Amino acid sequence: MPAPFVSLTESLPEPTPLRLRPFRAVRYDAHRAADLSEMLAPPYDDLDPARVRALRRHPHHVARLLYADAPQGAARDLGRWLRRGVLRRDERPALYVYQQQRGARILQRGLIGDLSLPRRAGQLLPHEDVSAHVVHQRAAHMSGLRAQLEPLLLAHRGMEPAAARLVDHVTRRTPGAVARIGPITHTLWVCDDPAELALLARGLSVRQALIADGHHRHAACLQLGGDAAGWWAGSLALLVDIATYPLRLSAIHRVLPALEPEKAARAAAEVARVLPLPAGPRPPAPGELVLTGGGEAWSITDPDPGALSEALADHPSQWAQLPAGVSDLLLLRHAWSVPDLPGAVTYLHGVRQATAAVSAPGGGSALLLPEVGQDTVWELAAAGVLLPRKSTSFGPKPAAGLAMRVLGLS
Repeated sequence: MPAPFVSLTESLPEPTPLRLRPFRAVRYDAHRAADLSEMLAPPYDDLDPARVRALRRHPHHVARLLYADAPQGAARDLGRWLRRGVLRRDERPALYVYQQQRGARILQRGLIGDLSLPRRAGQLLPHEDVSAHVVHQRAAHMSGLRAQLEPLLLAHRGMEPAAARLVDHVTRRTPGAVARIGPITHTLWVCDDPAELALLARGLSVRQALIADGHHRHAACLQLGGDAAGWWAGSLALLVDIATYPLRLSAIHRVLPALEPEKAARAAAEVARVLPLPAGPRPPAPGELVLTGGGEAWSITDPDPGALSEALADHPSQWAQLPAGVSDLLLLRHAWSVPDLPGAVTYLHGVRQATAAVSAPGGGSALLLPEVGQDTVWELAAAGVLLPRKSTSFGPKPAAGLAMRVLGLS
C-alpha cells in the first residue's frame, strides 16, 4: 500500500459544524460475491416494479433488503448474510472515496461516511417537501432493519486543497470495490489511516450542505433520533464537492393515466394561456409547461394571476415561480381535480419516457416540466423555502449496497 499522503504542517481550518465521521462499513465479501455488479441496486428512479422483482430473485441481492415486504424479514436476511460471510464489516473505521465514471469521464467523486446530523437550522439544507406517510414507511423500514443501505446525497462547495489532494491520491491506490451497472463504473476506495482521516476531518470545511437526494430518509432519521442521541443521531451520507464535480439537475414529469388530454387542455385554458403544438411534444422552455397525450401536445404559459393566487393559498409565494408549484397546485389540483391518491399521478424523469407512457390513444396525459436552476434551489433552501415534492432530480445518485451502515454490531 502506498505511504499515507499527509502534510500536517499545512494550515487547516478548525473543524466545522457538519462532521462526516469514519465508520466501519458493511460490504459484500469479494470471495463470496464474485461479481459485485450483480449484487448492487441502481438508484430507485431507474427501477420499475418488474426490474425490482427480477433483482430480488438473486438470493443475496441488496434489493431483497431494500424492497422487502416487511423489514423483519429483511433483517433476518441481513443477519444470515453476515453470519455466512456474504457480507462483512470492515475491521477499522474509514471514510470511503466513491466515484462514478462513464468511460474516461468522471461523473462524480465524493466521500461516504457517517454524518452527524445537525439539529440547528442552516447547516444541512433540505430543498423539497416530504410526505409524512413516506417518512413513516422509511422510518419503519430503517428501524426494523437497523441499517442504512444507501447514503444521502449531499452537495457542498469547496473542499480545502490539502483534503482534495488527499482524495485524488487515494484514487491512485488499489480500489476496495469495483462494480459496473449499465454504462457506469462504480469504484470505492477505503481510507482508514488515522493521519489521513484527521486531515480529511479538518479539511472538509463544510459549513453548509444541500440535501440533493434522500429527503425522506433524512426526515426518517430525525424522527427515529428523537432527542438526538443513539444510533439515529447520524446518517450514512455521500458528500460531493460540486465546485469540482457538479451534480446534474433535471425536472421530474407528471403522468396522469386517467386524464384525457383534450379535456385537460380545455380546462387548463381557463386558468392559463394554452396553445397547440402542431409538431407534437417537445421539452418545455423556461416558464412553460407542455401537456401531451395520444400524440398531441399543447404549450401552457402565463397562468392567470388570480387563479394562481387562489391555488397557492397557504403555500409559499415563491411557488408561483416554480414549475411544480404551477403544475401541481394550479393545474392538477385546481383545474383538473386530480385526487391525491396512489396511482393518480406517476412521476417520470425523462421527457421521452413520459411522452412514450401516454403516446397511445386513451393512455392518459403527461405534463412535462422545465428544469429549475441550481442557484434557485440553493437560494430557496437557504431561505427555508421547500420546493413542492418531486420538483427536481439531482444526479448521478449513488448505487445501493456498496458501503452500508449496519447498527448494533459488536
